[in-house]
Amino acid sequence: MNKLPIQKKVQIINLLVEGSSLRATSRIADVSINTVTKLLVDVGRACEKFHDEKVRGIKASKIQADEIWSFVYSKQKNVPGGMEDRAGDIWTWTALDSDSKLIVSWFVGDRTSVSATTFMQDVAMRLANKVQLTTDGHSAYLSAVDDSFDNDIDFAQLVKIYGPSEGESNTERKYSPAQCTGAKKTVIKGDPDMKYVSTSHVERQNLTMRMHMRRFTRLTNGFSKKIDNHCLAIALHFVYYNFVKIHKTLRVPPAMEAGLIKRLMTIEDIVRLAD
Repeated sequence: MNKLPIQKKVQIINLLVEGSSLRATSRIADVSINTVTKLLVDVGRACEKFHDEKVRGIKASKIQADEIWSFVYSKQKNVPGGMEDRAGDIWTWTALDSDSKLIVSWFVGDRTSVSATTFMQDVAMRLANKVQLTTDGHSAYLSAVDDSFDNDIDFAQLVKIYGPSEGESNTERKYSPAQCTGAKKTVIKGDPDMKYVSTSHVERQNLTMRMHMRRFTRLTNGFSKKIDNHCLAIALHFVYYNFVKIHKTLRVPPAMEAGLIKRLMTIEDIVRLAD
């Protein structure tokens, strides 16, 4: 059985974390798409384990949380009969340390209070101290934060108010973002500093996800076909983002800024996690 050289593995993973699709990666790296998929699965599983073991005891002061929409196999309205449990709309919940830009926790599920509670319990488990938490106005966060942190948190919600989409025609309005006309800050629990009630950093991370993962790019056929591979691609992305990708403002990866590592990691280090 042929074994893929480490340089070829590095090339494949590098292409995937920079937003290439599976088929584009297979063409550029001159390997079969099955080879690319198998490597994604192996490295993705290793990244899930690495994140779970490494990202713990985080000393943060401000955490921002949000959820980003995508879909697997088909959009919810087009899900075939018998595939309701493995196709349709799906949400990726993320929690980001506002100072180090570290992704503290992520969770893939629906947008119900059950998923919110599972996600927030994982966030609470990874933090080493009391923090100030900001989320959007999604009601599922209310019970989730209460169940996960009890009273040991300063929690506020930021609700943005949007006007109509810009553009003169229906087509222009369809592809133009609605203009934000204001925001309402609400204290939910504790004594949060209203100056730092913001979700700007975690919303910017949503753009990073869509740019670096082809599965999240809108209006293409690069969306995930299987839920398991969707989760593994996300695991790979967040290890790359936390430990390898140098943040333009910080000039170091978020994990180094947060004190989790003392030397820069590389794509080859990620590949070797699977070994």
